[in-house]
Amino acid sequence: MTRKGENLSAWALFSAMIAMAGLPIYIHAPKFYVDSYQISLGTLGATLFGLRLLDVVQDPFLGGIVAGYPQKRGLMMLGAGALMAVAMVGLFAVTPPFAPLLWFVLCLTLLFSAFSLASICFYAQGIAKAQGLGPLGHIRLAGWRESGALVGVSLAAVAPLALLIFTDAPFAGFAYGFCLLVLAAVWLMRFEWHAEPSTLYAPVSLHRLILQKTTRRFLILALLNGAPVAVTSTLFLFFVESRLQSPLAAGPLLLLFFLSAAVSAPIWAQLARAFGAKEMLQIGMILAIITFGFAAFLGEGQVVQFALICLSSGVALGADMTLLPAIFARHLASTWGEGAGGLGFGLWAFVSKVSLALAAAFLLPLLQLFGYQAGEDNSAQTLWALSAAYALLPCVLKLCAFALLSMTKIADANLAFNKGNF
Repeated sequence: MTRKGENLSAWALFSAMIAMAGLPIYIHAPKFYVDSYQISLGTLGATLFGLRLLDVVQDPFLGGIVAGYPQKRGLMMLGAGALMAVAMVGLFAVTPPFAPLLWFVLCLTLLFSAFSLASICFYAQGIAKAQGLGPLGHIRLAGWRESGALVGVSLAAVAPLALLIFTDAPFAGFAYGFCLLVLAAVWLMRFEWHAEPSTLYAPVSLHRLILQKTTRRFLILALLNGAPVAVTSTLFLFFVESRLQSPLAAGPLLLLFFLSAAVSAPIWAQLARAFGAKEMLQIGMILAIITFGFAAFLGEGQVVQFALICLSSGVALGADMTLLPAIFARHLASTWGEGAGGLGFGLWAFVSKVSLALAAAFLLPLLQLFGYQAGEDNSAQTLWALSAAYALLPCVLKLCAFALLSMTKIADANLAFNKGNF
């Protein structure tokens, strides 16, 4: 529950807006361009990976700008919101005026760059916001912020499918609806970007952040822990269409997955305060591993069983999205001060998107190599390859993340949760 003047609902709405421009692009864009313009999966995978190479330089650079000019964050967010809206309309609502693949590259370059700036600035400002929310500031803000993000992802995941009821151009409707959301979110957050000059904004160099052992481990953990979601998001529509033979169920299943994550996010936050963040995060990881182990063995028509898997895996995602960024933010604030927020979350954004890029770059061409064709009849061997990529690979990646988390000492973060100081 928010107190007067805290404006946490505006933070949730802004988080929803950013999230709608992030993960859903990997769910919808490849299939949209395959179906609409007959671009091959391999080509799209290589293109997405190539675009993400921009982030090798871009995200840390943008993080440095966010950290160096805290008083300009309002203008940064206004520009980022406008660019995301324009790029979304270009991607889904405009017929490419030249080669579709080149148009795809242009629109996604704008979208990814604006998304990077918005995410980094938003999370960096969150460190300063949390300092003014009392002893539970970081976890309280994380609960609102990540719940908003998950609701945004939920809406974006199902909106194009739901809009088919009202229009023959559902993706265009989604793009224009996103523009309205940008206007509302930017307006409601217009007073949240102020920053007074403070020693807390003292700059921190990039190499100092990376060389610090715990910070480096958090970044590796973010990469490993984000990879399973990247894999399942990239392959979800293909799995439902070809393995379950139930393409019409994709929308409700996506909604169930993300809404279960959104509902569970504040519950994970409460459990973390009572029992420790690390312990709750580990439980969420174990739940994800068990869940996707079962998904590998599903076949045609088993929609109800997959719905249960979507429900439980969504709950596991709620733990990931709420607890890990909150612990990282607390680590940055306690170790480096607020000045590390920009660079720290610049690196965080980079590793998160690298996982999405690697999933698209390797999985889509690999499926093509196995002979997979979207919307066509595929052999049993090809369908098994799809199941293994969708379900078993995430289990392996999550096990690696679990092992790294177990070896990482975050006693300060756990202590802070348990004693009410987080």
